[in-house]
Amino acid sequence: MDVTEATFETDVVERSRELPVVVDFWAEWCGPCHALAPVLEREVAARDGRLSLVKVDVDANPHLADEHGIRGIPAVKAFRNGRVVREFVGAQSPQSVASFLDEVLAPSPGERLLAELRASGERPELLATLEAGDHERALELLLAEVRDEADAERRDELRRLMVALFDELGPEHPLSTRFRRQLAAALY
Repeated sequence: MDVTEATFETDVVERSRELPVVVDFWAEWCGPCHALAPVLEREVAARDGRLSLVKVDVDANPHLADEHGIRGIPAVKAFRNGRVVREFVGAQSPQSVASFLDEVLAPSPGERLLAELRASGERPELLATLEAGDHERALELLLAEVRDEADAERRDELRRLMVALFDELGPEHPLSTRFRRQLAAALY
């Protein structure tokens, strides 16, 4: 499906909240773009509707190319939950594209964290907070423990949990920015 500046928000950003959307930024005159397109199409089709592939013609949609930092094509960006989670530039081998798509479909850092907490049975308050979608409260709970914990190994584990939440939210999210600073101050 071709996406334009008028449809990008709906067809990519909003749609990525339901399933991952892979965006192929390309141009008609670009030879490597034509080489990559059938590889992407075949590998996406092999994943039986678990993700969507859209194309953006950078010549027809220069604002989108600028907005997404496209400096070379083909450029491929995978969106999940409204943001870019993986990307590459240039023609890739079928194996590289398959690996890229498998990583896009893999559980997110937050999904892995929830599974880990469910499996361990530890930290029920943190688990309940995350299942309710209250990332701020979850980060507050973890940060309070970091500040109270003297054991270096335990502090490192708490840091790992917080970093998983930062990865889930994205580096530009206000909670990531705020709590990353507070975590650094508490650790160092």
